[in-house]
Amino acid sequence: MQEELIADCVHCGFCLPTCPTYDLWREEMDSPRGRILLMAGLNDGSIELNDTVVEHFDRCLGCMACVSSCPSGVRYDKLIESTRAYVEENHQRGALARLLRSAVFAVVPHRRRLRVALALRRLPAPGALGRLRTLAPPWSSPEWPPEHLPGEGKRVALLAGCVQSVVFGDVNAATARVLAADGYDVHVPRRQGCCGALHAHAGRLEEGIARARELERELSGYDHIVTNASGCGSHLKDHGIANAVDVSELLGEPQAERKPLELSVAFQDSCHIRHAQRLIAPPRAMLDAIPELDRREPAAQEICCGSAGIYNLVQSEAAQELGDRKAQAILDTGAEAFASANPGCLVQVSAALRRAGRPLPAFHPIELLDASIRGVPKEHLLEEARR
Repeated sequence: MQEELIADCVHCGFCLPTCPTYDLWREEMDSPRGRILLMAGLNDGSIELNDTVVEHFDRCLGCMACVSSCPSGVRYDKLIESTRAYVEENHQRGALARLLRSAVFAVVPHRRRLRVALALRRLPAPGALGRLRTLAPPWSSPEWPPEHLPGEGKRVALLAGCVQSVVFGDVNAATARVLAADGYDVHVPRRQGCCGALHAHAGRLEEGIARARELERELSGYDHIVTNASGCGSHLKDHGIANAVDVSELLGEPQAERKPLELSVAFQDSCHIRHAQRLIAPPRAMLDAIPELDRREPAAQEICCGSAGIYNLVQSEAAQELGDRKAQAILDTGAEAFASANPGCLVQVSAALRRAGRPLPAFHPIELLDASIRGVPKEHLLEEARR
């Protein structure tokens, strides 16, 4: 933990209204400034790293809404990341917690294992492992885009991702088509691994950084590494991958014609787009370039949906309440569909909408742009959509 970053917090409380866990429990130690006080206590030895302290750190989603709202520029993102690494190195979790975390990292970052796990998702699973089955989406899409779509523009490599390539392979295919249509020389190399975002988020910081560096080597020689999963993009940018960009950042000057798509869509900001990458305008501009598309804004955009890396697995009750709130905000817009730029958000909110008995078609924004460029009829798009 970095003492100089801890000292930047003046405990003003501007972070409190945007912190999901403070909003849930109204507990000071479940707010950013409260957790910073705990960090300070650990640093000076006045607080012991025990189960109670660890629980307050574990309850943090790492959504970075506090970073956006802080007038003092406190780098809470760096603080919570290093604190989680400290916890993992110095605290012994219970057997069930260790089992669940081990299961997640034994499966999720590995495409083949994840495909097998999704194929078995209808089988019963004991205890804590049942959460994996409960949250597993009812769809999968292992489609891999063509490895090269030639163009006259910049050479870009698409990050296929681990969860993204297995559960949302159709999003990758749509991303490659849109980039190619707008003139980019698109490459989707099969030799690319996990970026390490989930690891860093869960306290396995050294492994998370090492995976980002390995990915940088695997995808070297391109003008940009393009991400369509905001958590992955945020992790790469945070750890010095200078040519990493979100796909929405490359589509500001459209070349391909956007055809009308008469559809109302609730656009949900993912936290790692809105707060971590500070990309509020680009994804909206991408949607607004589609003629006749009606983009709607759900209430409380700054509040996390509860996905947050592996949070909805290790803090399932809080995650479910946040997911249900987000689902209701989306339903309140009256939109025909919803869109979000992160796979975890799409899985989390779709599960909440199914619990509410009102599943909506769920899209990544790039899929809507792809449908517009290709002239896909609205009826066909909705009929084939995941829910």
